[in-house]
Amino acid sequence: MKIVLSPNPYRDRGLRAAQAAQRVLENAGASTAICLPFEVEQGGRLDLPSSVPLGNLDAELSDADILVCFGGDGTILHAAHEANARGIPVLGINLGSIGFMAELEHNELSLLARLAGGRFSIERRMMLDVSVRREGHSVFTEQALNDAVVTKGAVARVLDLEVTGDRAVISSFAGDGLIVSTPTGSTAYSMAAGGPIVEPTAENIIITPICGHSLHAKPFVLGAGRAVGVRLAPGGKKTAYLSVDGGRAFRIQPGDWVECRRSRQATQLVKLTGRSFYERINQKLGKV
Repeated sequence: MKIVLSPNPYRDRGLRAAQAAQRVLENAGASTAICLPFEVEQGGRLDLPSSVPLGNLDAELSDADILVCFGGDGTILHAAHEANARGIPVLGINLGSIGFMAELEHNELSLLARLAGGRFSIERRMMLDVSVRREGHSVFTEQALNDAVVTKGAVARVLDLEVTGDRAVISSFAGDGLIVSTPTGSTAYSMAAGGPIVEPTAENIIITPICGHSLHAKPFVLGAGRAVGVRLAPGGKKTAYLSVDGGRAFRIQPGDWVECRRSRQATQLVKLTGRSFYERINQKLGKV
């Protein structure tokens, strides 16, 4: 079994966690490679050990069985996009603050030996295909494991939004924006904006207004088969921005349609501990 280790070097200083994980896995009989998830800027303040050989992530993933990433939820989201294109399962090790998506904490690296022995399971997580259509043409496409967020940007003004499901109007409201999330993303920005927590293995699309200026601006939970559309109110001159899984913002113009549909692809997360989603929620958020 080949396992690629991908540490966020800003979280895993000196790649200490990745090296410790590598020792555990190789002692258990697995082959490994350490690859950074992104290029590091020259002249930065990172202290990367010269004794650790670093591989090319694309090349190493070509014949990998599992991708193990080290960092917070943002690192895991980035890794999921890399792994999904190749159908590779992902295991996250939390080096961040909360880490809802991580399977292990940094002090549980010894459990990685179970990977080499095949003592793990795979949990599939629903994703969204997100696109922007402008004058009948697609001008933006991306996949979301967590969410697609339409916001007003830095300017202090509200947006007038219309939300549809299968072209039927669900809600029209003024507010700071809207979150369209998967069940996995329900514990992220959507939860902070007052949306419901949905079990991550469920198959639903969650719509959560951001600071809605209306009594009708309430969260909705839709079936996974719905096609969700979002657009700025016709005739307006305001612009908005779309960000998918916290990525670079794309500018939306009046008349654009943001479309979110269930993707045919699913993220595969490796499960090692047997901890339930409810245990994880109480651990991360604290018991009431």
